[in-house]
Amino acid sequence: MTRSVFLIGPGFIGGEVLDYLLQENYKVTTLIRRQSAVADYAKLGVETVIGSLDDDTIRKQVVVSDIVFHTATADHLPSVQAVLEGIRERDSKGLETIYIHTSGASLLADTAAGNYKSNVIFDDENPAQIDALPDSAPHRLIDLAIVRARKELANSKMAIMIPPVIYGISSREKRTSIQLPTIARYSLKHGYAGQIGKGLAIWNQVHVKDLARGYMTLLHWLETTSTSEVVPNPYFFCENGEELSWGECSHEIGRILKEIGRLDNAEPKTIPPENYGDIFADYTETVAGSNSRNRASRLRKLGWKPSEKNTFASLAEDEIPAIVKETGEFSGYAKPVAS
Repeated sequence: MTRSVFLIGPGFIGGEVLDYLLQENYKVTTLIRRQSAVADYAKLGVETVIGSLDDDTIRKQVVVSDIVFHTATADHLPSVQAVLEGIRERDSKGLETIYIHTSGASLLADTAAGNYKSNVIFDDENPAQIDALPDSAPHRLIDLAIVRARKELANSKMAIMIPPVIYGISSREKRTSIQLPTIARYSLKHGYAGQIGKGLAIWNQVHVKDLARGYMTLLHWLETTSTSEVVPNPYFFCENGEELSWGECSHEIGRILKEIGRLDNAEPKTIPPENYGDIFADYTETVAGSNSRNRASRLRKLGWKPSEKNTFASLAEDEIPAIVKETGEFSGYAKPVAS
């Protein structure tokens, strides 16, 4: 029997997941905000419901869906609560629901502000290590709503995907990711490759297509695994084995921009706090200057492995060639960043 999927957020991550769902003949409905998008999704064979993250459309659609993906944002509690309410309604009828939520590796971030490399590495086979994070950690309050609900809903299987730095360009809409492209745009605007502090802090990396395949690997595991096996550990990292310091990334951005004649010098310079408005505003030191090191042990044991080009190849071949063609003034990315 074809299983029904409700996809919340068919954008940068969700659009790639959508392609794989369609390849595997899932019946997909996605949430959209505008009537004008209906026809485009219909051409793909995707049904749509029009609404927002803040209305009751989500709960209603969850009630009639076997599987739910939330890839819109890691920081919107009302939409997660609406998903959980829909799952409760299904649970009361004895219906199984699979729910995969997107968090982000800012969850693990420290206060390094670029000034040191941390030796702390999180492993998704050790959920206690993640559960020990403070409630004040980025994304944590949203994640906790799922962590707590999963124990009360006997017919649900819930998992939280925690991506690191995501790179690459999306297949259909040709979108870039957020973290490294924002640094590249800042560097073009200010005439130097910017970094936070000394650029020493480290994050893991993953290409958006490898990440989408990670979601599918996780989905297939949830479909074939008992609820009792799923409940003890909801966490899944998805990283390609590449750890890069923010300084290394900024240097590579500088090198590429110098090579194409857009910068005079490839060497990174520290971004002064008064310019944080042109990066991630109040979130700058967390999103582009913290340490967030993790190991995707669980997905690898399920057979997932990365196969896309690495971060620097993607920057040189895909993101930066697209970014230098952009017009209009860039003024930072101030809203919370899911990854």
